Order: sequence, then C-alpha cells, then structure tokens
Amino acid sequence: MRLLIALIFPWLTFFTIGRPLAGIVCFLLQITLIGWLPATIWAVYALSQYKTDRKIERALARNAGAIR
Repeated sequence: MRLLIALIFPWLTFFTIGRPLAGIVCFLLQITLIGWLPATIWAVYALSQYKTDRKIERALARNAGAIR
C-alpha cells in the first residue's frame, strides 16, 4: 500500500514513515511538473530504506532475545 502511495503521492510516503520534514521538501518538489519524477524516485527509495531498517531492527531484537 505504501508503494502505491509513493507512486501517486510521494510526499505522503514520508509522513507515513515518520519523516515529516522530508515530506514537506518532497511536496515542494512534487508541485513542480519536472519535480514529480525525482520526488517519486526519492519516495520509493526512502520507503525501501525504511523497510530494510525495520527488518534489521527485528533481526537484532530476535538475536538479542536468543542471547538471553
């Protein structure tokens, strides 16, 4: 669902992943016709990084639980 939001409303993606300042900058970029494509690429990349960070956090939490 977030990927669809990233393609249609790139600025909204940043608000859903907890980066409101980046969302505002992305919105300013998106309101220009030329800036729409870079804003979309940026949002998809940021979403990918967010998902990777979440996976790493879960793996570390599972590993810390196994060590105890």
